[in-house]
Amino acid sequence: MFTKFSKIKNTIKMSILGLKKKQPKTFKVKVITMDAEMEFSCEVKWKGKDLFDLVCRTVGLRETWFFGLRYTVKDTYAWLKPEKRVLDQEVPKDFPITFHFLAKFFPEKVEEELVQEITQHLFFLQVKKQILDEEIFCSPEASVLLASYAVQAKYGDYDPNFHKPGFLAQDELLPKRVLMQYQMTADMWEEKITAWYAEHRGIARDEAEMEYLKIAQDLEMYGVSYFAITQNKRDTDLLLGVDAQGLHIYNPNNKLNPNKSFPWSGIRNISYSEKEFTIKPLDKKKDVFKFYSSQLRVNKLILQLCIGNHDLFMRRRKVDSIEVQQMKAQAKEEKARKKMERQILAREKQMREEAERAKEEMERRLFQLQDEARLANEALLRSEETADLLAEKAQIAEDEAKLLAHKAAEAEQERQRLEVTAMKTKEEKRLMEQKMREAEQLAVKLVEQSERRLKEADHLKQDLTEAKDAERRAKQKLLEITKTTYPLIAAYATPPAPPEPADFSYDSASSRLDFKDSDMKRLSMEIERERLEYMEKSKHLQDQLKELKSEIESLKLEEQHQQQQQQQQQASMYSLPNEARGYVPEPVYIPHSNRNSAYMSQMAFFEEV
Repeated sequence: MFTKFSKIKNTIKMSILGLKKKQPKTFKVKVITMDAEMEFSCEVKWKGKDLFDLVCRTVGLRETWFFGLRYTVKDTYAWLKPEKRVLDQEVPKDFPITFHFLAKFFPEKVEEELVQEITQHLFFLQVKKQILDEEIFCSPEASVLLASYAVQAKYGDYDPNFHKPGFLAQDELLPKRVLMQYQMTADMWEEKITAWYAEHRGIARDEAEMEYLKIAQDLEMYGVSYFAITQNKRDTDLLLGVDAQGLHIYNPNNKLNPNKSFPWSGIRNISYSEKEFTIKPLDKKKDVFKFYSSQLRVNKLILQLCIGNHDLFMRRRKVDSIEVQQMKAQAKEEKARKKMERQILAREKQMREEAERAKEEMERRLFQLQDEARLANEALLRSEETADLLAEKAQIAEDEAKLLAHKAAEAEQERQRLEVTAMKTKEEKRLMEQKMREAEQLAVKLVEQSERRLKEADHLKQDLTEAKDAERRAKQKLLEITKTTYPLIAAYATPPAPPEPADFSYDSASSRLDFKDSDMKRLSMEIERERLEYMEKSKHLQDQLKELKSEIESLKLEEQHQQQQQQQQQASMYSLPNEARGYVPEPVYIPHSNRNSAYMSQMAFFEEV
């Protein structure tokens, strides 16, 4: 039992160890193309070709001989070798390992060699980036033209209703050197690019990218890889350029015009020994060219690019392989099919645009006819209304003419009557004013009389006062005389006979004085009472005169106001329309019988007073 259990346990351990050995080890890889980023899980034993084929299958690329996987090593770059394992090469030790999927070799004629659309697109993106990064020199004029093709490839046909000013503000289309060379604003550059862009109408995206590459391949720095070299032992700094045409020697300050060129057709052999390169021309009469490079890694890269470009150069001069012929045939069929589809689409689009234009024209014409019909109906209705209105106006005008003629006759009679009444009223007014003046004169006379009576009363008061003073003095004197004579009378028993007449005279004098005093008081009281009554009557008369004057003035103002109102009413009553303006009644003075009776009653009261 125990032995059987141990056997089962050993079997399970062996199976687990076998599974662990069968699981391959992997590492992460990050591949960056011109328009995407991809991550792959690679086996440790994979070679560079395995990873490269996986990327090409993922992208859908069949023209693989132009591309490679590039990685950065210290201060330079290198291409992944297909025959060696990935991890055995000098790739970065960071995980995931980053590679750039780029064009390693460039065609001589892009229109003939680039077959697939994806190949054209990747070349277009890479060359565009090199131009914008100023790795490829491009003149301002060519930069604007290339930018217009790039815009056509991105946005399609130009539509002024959709592509408003400023739609290129977020796009990088021109090198910074070109932008700094001219003092132009972004709007001015956009206007120049849009002018070219509008002329590319009808060009598809792949055609616009191909036109871009056809212009770019004629630039001097297109497809050239530059390396720093020295010649012989003099340490003269030079630049080596490797491209699809051959090898070129440049001055460091001039990458456009080479000093010396070695085309691939004229090179017999290129030898490499550590840091020394030897170029042997096919013509044995020409001198052998030697140059030196200080870095071993750069020397290997130069040799690798020379071998690859030379192989492609020789391959172009041979008959295409069956695979390439099939790709070209398929690409030709695809292009023909796409061209046919574009033609059909363009024809349908044109027919649709024509139909829309015809529809818009018909709708516009329909709206125009509807507007014309509506206007004609409105004009007809207006004409009918105008005719009815004119007939009504004619009837009204005729009635108004008759009425105005009748009113004119009545107005004439009223005018004559008013003239007579006005004359009577003026005469009555004149008499009333005359009586008013007489009343004013009478009032002035009464005032003068009252003042004179006041003065007389004052004089009488003064005389009365003087009489009272004289009376008082006489009484005083009489008292004094009485006091002096009374003791003498008391001394004698029998008064003598003469005193009796004296007493009589005294009594008569005192009675006379008393009578005089009482008369004077009564007289003064009567005078004072008459004076007060006179003053009250005078004051009352003056108040009545003032009220009469104020009433007369108010009556005058009221009469003037009523005259103006009556003239306005009469003018509006007897005003004639445009057809009968011949008669204009004259303004007249309109009397008021009630007012005349008021005047007469006031004047009667005044005369009575």
